[in-house]
Amino acid sequence: MTERQLHLNAFLMGVGHHEAAWRHPRTDPSAVEDVRHYQRLAQIAERGAFDSVFLADGVQVFGDVRHSAASRFEPLTLLSAVAQATSRIGLIATASTGFSEPYNLARAFASLDHISGGRAGWNIVTTAGDRAAQNFNRDANAEHAQRYRRAAEFVDVVTALWDSWEDDALVVDPASGVFADPAKVHEINHRGTFFQVRGPLNATRTPQGHPLLVQAGSSEDGKDFAARHAEAVFTAQQTFAEAVAFYRDLKGRLADHGRTPDQLVVLPGIVPVLGSTEQEARRLSDELDDLIVPTRAVAQLTDLIGIDLTDHPLDERLPKLPPVTRVNGAKSRFELVRDLAEREGLTLRQLLRRLGGGRGHQVVVGTPESIADHVETWFRGQAADGFNVMPPLLPSGLEEFVDHVVPLLRRRGLFRTEYTGTTLREHYGLARPRSRFAAPLPV
Repeated sequence: MTERQLHLNAFLMGVGHHEAAWRHPRTDPSAVEDVRHYQRLAQIAERGAFDSVFLADGVQVFGDVRHSAASRFEPLTLLSAVAQATSRIGLIATASTGFSEPYNLARAFASLDHISGGRAGWNIVTTAGDRAAQNFNRDANAEHAQRYRRAAEFVDVVTALWDSWEDDALVVDPASGVFADPAKVHEINHRGTFFQVRGPLNATRTPQGHPLLVQAGSSEDGKDFAARHAEAVFTAQQTFAEAVAFYRDLKGRLADHGRTPDQLVVLPGIVPVLGSTEQEARRLSDELDDLIVPTRAVAQLTDLIGIDLTDHPLDERLPKLPPVTRVNGAKSRFELVRDLAEREGLTLRQLLRRLGGGRGHQVVVGTPESIADHVETWFRGQAADGFNVMPPLLPSGLEEFVDHVVPLLRRRGLFRTEYTGTTLREHYGLARPRSRFAAPLPV
């Protein structure tokens, strides 16, 4: 086995990441509201010894309910059920710093970490777009940089709350009547720009100390935030060169925060469209793209980049887009879509087909061998520490990856054959943080 080991996360999205997945005969669209579907998906990923599964979230209806499977469970609630059907795999959920309160969120993730025995992770998002804001007593979302300033303070408060009970604060001595040592349970007394929180948390120190911190933004603000806070990053790049540049840039920022490169795991998204032959894989890709409803896909793209393309002709190239500095939504995804369209001279229709599989994440169509080659090239070339695996169809695409790609990665010495730890932090090779309130260790 090589010293550096590949990490794999399974991104669970309904019945598949392709936007037309629910229309394909290999899926059951009713499964999106069946908890057993998600439990089964996590069990498949656990059978493959994946580090984690991930559930994205948003606080709005995305796109067009007429043409898409738009409903979704709240992820922390769902992962509590998934925890009961699994024993080792990590459980990562998205929660927004823009439309949550630190105390409630800290308590929810602490609860999941306790319930799962130390397998919880928080994907930190700031939430782009005005439609989400309009569900929370606002007409428009905050400015991009302000969202990240709020997020930085939010994370500081949450981690302080997770630290507010020291590891040995519990006494639980019925004879003396002492449940906990009050000297080891701390008010955090935070007063900042955005939040005022007294503490302590009404949940004890969790198995991981802190649930794993994940971040998914790749803008300049996002990279600065990740370099300070994140322990894993979900990102999207279309080319190997772009991925290497992002990887080097992000890892290079860690030293400014007293961190080392091995304290952050970079996981670009990959949509593996698998077939036993290249022709079979291409046929499946074409079948899915042919099921795209253009009006729905345009609505999805409009949400994705924050530019209304509703009336733009499908067979013409994109109109001239504004500079990214004028975009208040997801800046990194806007730049990715713009660069893809310009680099390849795509019409709107062609762009919709390119984005239908993974909303800007790289779609790789091929056999298990060619998919494994792609994964190995990016991993060994330090374009990635692993991958956020986004099957176009679920559960079949995940089963095929686990049964046919993972064995090849193991044969090449890239991926574990079994779990060696019990917590999500152990899977990612990350240390358990000490409480900031604990006494210093002896020198």
